[in-house]
Amino acid sequence: MKILVATRSEGKQREARRLLGGAGIEALFPDDVGVTENQAEDALELGDSFEANARSKAEYFARRSGLPTVADDSGLEVFALGGLPGVRSKRWAAVTAGGVDLDQANNAELLRRLAGAPAARRRARYRCVLAYLPAPAAAPELFEGSCGGVILEAPSGSSGFGYDPLFLSDELGKSFGDATEAEKDAVSHRGQAFRLLVQRLQGG
Repeated sequence: MKILVATRSEGKQREARRLLGGAGIEALFPDDVGVTENQAEDALELGDSFEANARSKAEYFARRSGLPTVADDSGLEVFALGGLPGVRSKRWAAVTAGGVDLDQANNAELLRRLAGAPAARRRARYRCVLAYLPAPAAAPELFEGSCGGVILEAPSGSSGFGYDPLFLSDELGKSFGDATEAEKDAVSHRGQAFRLLVQRLQGG
């Protein structure tokens, strides 16, 4: 089985390929199927919830490709910051950089906001919502995962992407930046959500 995963994020592509490939499902990405990037995509993540953004992306890419499509919207929620950065996790630092430079800018903003905060005020969770459309005109099916942790005072490790080096996982007792791919996939928000999607695709 093949499924379009509606993301251009290299980090998310790597994780989706692992999480789906282990179940015998081939993950395709927009460039693989000739869906070139355009300015319309800039408006796909303007919703006020992960659910709204995931639906928006899934519907857009399903229409353009005609394929079964899943879209992820995910981010970090710091409780003492009222759930920020939340749906703005990718764009929190308000810089035009991309890739590693963007991650570093967002991490620096997170550390600035939490400077001097005790551990009790550094509690956070990662959340992921997947929206799956078996066909372009179908109603989206939603799958969600979350995992808890604490924001470190300094980055630890270089694995993963985004806020991973600052996220000390409750389950692992280490940052996602220090975790192996298998360790992170086993407990992460995205791992949980994709396992629920796989159960659906396999008729479970």
